[in-house]
Amino acid sequence: MHAQVKIASLAMTPWRVDVLATRRTLLQGALVAALAPPLARAADYPARPIRVIVPYAPGGALDTVARVLGAPLGEALGQSVVTYNRPGGGGLLGMNEAAKASPDGYTLLLDHSGLAYMPGLHANLPFDPVKDFAGVITAVSGSYVLAVNNDLPVKSVADLVKLAKERPLSYGSGGVGAFHHLLGELFNQQFGTRITHVPYRGTLPALNDLVAGHIQMLFADLAPAYPQIQAGNVRALGVTTGQRVSSAPELAPLSEVGAPGFDWAAWQAVAVPGRVSPDIRATLNSAIEAAMGAPDVQKQLVSLQFVPVGKSSPAELDRFVASETERWAKVLQQAGVAGTQ
Repeated sequence: MHAQVKIASLAMTPWRVDVLATRRTLLQGALVAALAPPLARAADYPARPIRVIVPYAPGGALDTVARVLGAPLGEALGQSVVTYNRPGGGGLLGMNEAAKASPDGYTLLLDHSGLAYMPGLHANLPFDPVKDFAGVITAVSGSYVLAVNNDLPVKSVADLVKLAKERPLSYGSGGVGAFHHLLGELFNQQFGTRITHVPYRGTLPALNDLVAGHIQMLFADLAPAYPQIQAGNVRALGVTTGQRVSSAPELAPLSEVGAPGFDWAAWQAVAVPGRVSPDIRATLNSAIEAAMGAPDVQKQLVSLQFVPVGKSSPAELDRFVASETERWAKVLQQAGVAGTQ
């Protein structure tokens, strides 16, 4: 009897409770670790092909950059690099898929400024661009061009604004929430117009409909739009950056031809799911920088109206995306479109 009471009393002592609690914590931690996706080791990386998610349809600016970089990046890494187009939702479907991918370094996301402005534009974004992604490197920067259908009787921003206030017009985009869409809304806000938005599943379908006259204007990626401009299939009113593009010097900045203060540059960057190890991010950063440093790659990117960057560190890109996210939230609030999607 006394022995049993002594044992029962021992089981209730504080140190015994602490030991049991510690064991439970360790077991829970082990279970969580077992269920979590395994992190790849940098020493073994890469051991199989890598896919690059492009959250837009083939033929657009992102798709073009991904395919230019694919082969040289594969050579630098010693593995195949496959471009995987995942259009829809103005880029949301592809971004969300990349955010939820296994953090092993075998799924990359090539995306643009949307990664920073989408939190301010969407009321219920399925991912956090700062927490759910880790930066690898900024690839290129570039401009968009305001192009109109040839049958539209306008030759300047002033003409376009005047016509838009006299009759219904429509502008296209690569999807709801895409940069083309945002530029159109900023244009409406600046000039007090109500040009109707028509979303497409990528830049190329929107550009094709601009040529055909189904829409009247488009803030298009310069890479696919420039050949159409040179061929005379559409008319360019100006570029969205405050400075001229060196490979298309004849196109004036919109800020100089009737849209003061309209200065918006786009950037494209490579990111990975947020839990990818720093070592693998560093490996990818070095490989992409090496691939982009090749003279033929530089030549291709410049000929496609891009400005090659390819030298930012993962930490620098993380800080840049965080600052851009904060900046765009204020811009969208001022434009009256915050949380509208």
